[in-house]
Amino acid sequence: MRVLVALGGNAMTGPDGSAAPEAQWEAIRGAMAHVAQLVEAGHDVVLTHGNGPQVGNILVKNELAAHVVPPVPLDWCGAQTQGTIGYMILVALEAALARRGVDRKVAAIVSRTLVDRDDPGFARPTKPIGRFLPLAQAQKLIDHGETWEDRGEKGWRRVVASPEPLEVLEAHTLNTLLEAGYVVTAAGGGGIPVVRTPDGDLEGVDAVIDKDLTAALLAEQLRADVLVIATDVTHAVLGYGTPTARPVGRVRLEEMEGYAAEGHFASGSMGPKVEAALRFARSGGRSVITTLHQITEAVVGDVGTVIEGAPTVTTPAIPT
Repeated sequence: MRVLVALGGNAMTGPDGSAAPEAQWEAIRGAMAHVAQLVEAGHDVVLTHGNGPQVGNILVKNELAAHVVPPVPLDWCGAQTQGTIGYMILVALEAALARRGVDRKVAAIVSRTLVDRDDPGFARPTKPIGRFLPLAQAQKLIDHGETWEDRGEKGWRRVVASPEPLEVLEAHTLNTLLEAGYVVTAAGGGGIPVVRTPDGDLEGVDAVIDKDLTAALLAEQLRADVLVIATDVTHAVLGYGTPTARPVGRVRLEEMEGYAAEGHFASGSMGPKVEAALRFARSGGRSVITTLHQITEAVVGDVGTVIEGAPTVTTPAIPT
């Protein structure tokens, strides 16, 4: 079975959210122990991952050094963090597979995600990133062309576009590696955001693509059977934070769409994960939202929030 696992931030940082190198190593080694179990079970595995804290660290360096060197743009941030996290996954997963006696090769691919240069998000950026700063410090970055907004008592905060992902451009390469038996990591942080210029070339843009939406898109492009969104909770929850809160188990696609339309899933937390799961299920796959340590069980549909895909419609053959 071909499985795409979207690793959440809890797989990349310490329990307290620390992105210190030692905390990241510990978290990734722990995550790869679970991924190795999934590979050992005989599945073809693709990994995607978040990069929020890691990009956050780079943005702080931008702020502190803005008077000395130009800030690193977000497409560069995505490329740098994909390389760093991909390297860590390679080391940790190879070791975890070796301990289990599993002979599988591992690859990490720096990958780009195509977005529309006319996406509405570019006209009015709304995605907040990085720290709050006083205007005097933010002004240095505004002078470099960044967009910052006054957020009142907290200070100023940078906002960027969050365009819809259209295509993971390295999907063909990834499929070739999968067919050759590799476990592959790609599209970290939603992928490096790029657009096509009027003459057909590609260029990076200052944007942040939702990592779970890209995971759903890549799962569809690679014809995965299952999309597992690994997070820090066992299920999506209806009425979260209320006395009537209850977990969602196995659910029909249209039923989950109804829950989402009713506003059960917050846009800043579970909302994008549910939307990604719905998108992949609409394409005919099976989506699961659950914890990292349950990903092997999730593939057979025994745990978490399971959304069964819409049945594939086939056109009857025309009699001859």
